[in-house]
Amino acid sequence: MKDKLTIIKVGGKIVEEQDSLERLLADFSKIEGFKLLVHGGGRSATKMASDLGISTTMIDGRRVTDDAMLKVVTMVYAGLVNKNIVARLQGLGVDAVGLTGADMDIIRSHKRPAGAVDYGWVGDVDRVNGDALASLLRSGIVPVIAPLTHDGNGHLLNTNADTMAGETARGLAGHFDVRLVYCFEKAGVLRDENDESTVIASIDNAAFETLKADGTVSGGMIPKIENALKAVADGVCEVVITRASSLDDLGKGTHIKL
Repeated sequence: MKDKLTIIKVGGKIVEEQDSLERLLADFSKIEGFKLLVHGGGRSATKMASDLGISTTMIDGRRVTDDAMLKVVTMVYAGLVNKNIVARLQGLGVDAVGLTGADMDIIRSHKRPAGAVDYGWVGDVDRVNGDALASLLRSGIVPVIAPLTHDGNGHLLNTNADTMAGETARGLAGHFDVRLVYCFEKAGVLRDENDESTVIASIDNAAFETLKADGTVSGGMIPKIENALKAVADGVCEVVITRASSLDDLGKGTHIKL
C-alpha cells in the first residue's frame, strides 16, 4: 500500500493577502503525512510589472510573457511569493524548500509554439521528475513549487500553476496515493456564481461537457477542471476544488471523478 500525499494548489489573493495566507499555511502545516504546495501569484506579478512601467497583456486569461515580463514573473513567483511562503512555513515548523521546475530538473517544458496568439516565454509541461520529488518528500522536505519551468536548454518558462499542480500529481501517482486540492476563493464549482450554496458536489467527464455547453463552467475554471480530469484519468486518487479555508474538511467542495 502506497503512502498518502496531499498536493495543494493555491493562488489569487489567497497567497497575496496576509490574513488569508497565514490561515492557509496554518491549515497546510497541520495536514498529516506527505504534502506539497504549488502556488501562483499573478496579481502580484501584474502589480510589480506596473510599478516597473511594464505593460501586462492577458489573452483568454493567459499572460503573454515577453522578455521583460519573464524577468518580472521570475522575480515575483520564484522570489517574493515563493520565499515568503517558505519562510512562513519554516516559522510553523514545516521544513519547506522553494523550487521552480528548473531546480533539480523537476519539471521540464517546451515553449508553446506561436499560433493565432504568440504567448512568448510560456511553457507546456513535457515531464515531471517524480523520482526526484519523491526522494525529497521521503527525506522529510516539503516542496513549495513556483509556476516556472525550464526547457533543458537554459530558458525559464512561465507555466500555468493549475497545470503544474495537475502534472505534478500525475508524476507522483506512481509513488504515492495522491490527493490534489485546488484551493480558491469559492466553496467549489458553483451552479450560480453568486450563490455559495450551489456547490456542484461531483463532476465527471460527461457532466463537465454539459456544464461547459450551458455556460455554468467558463473562463479559468475550464482548464482547472480539465487538469483535474486528466489527473484522475492518470492515477491520481482524488481531486477536490474547494475554498482555501476548508482544508480541514475536504469532504466539502467539488470532487472530480472519472
